[in-house]
Amino acid sequence: MSKASAVREMSEEQLEHELRETQQSLFRLRLQAATERNDVPSNVKKMRRNIARIRTVQREREIAKA
Repeated sequence: MSKASAVREMSEEQLEHELRETQQSLFRLRLQAATERNDVPSNVKKMRRNIARIRTVQREREIAKA
């Protein structure tokens, strides 16, 4: 899931679930990076961008409701 269009098609519940899972994955990657076991450092950047995409869509929907 890397496209913004795929994120926009998700329901509110799916967005919340995906956000929680992505944040947990980012936490695990940060721990791996701290212990120097991170095989692919670019994954941290990808996770941060996915979190930003999800939060952006959530904010767009919040604004649209108002």
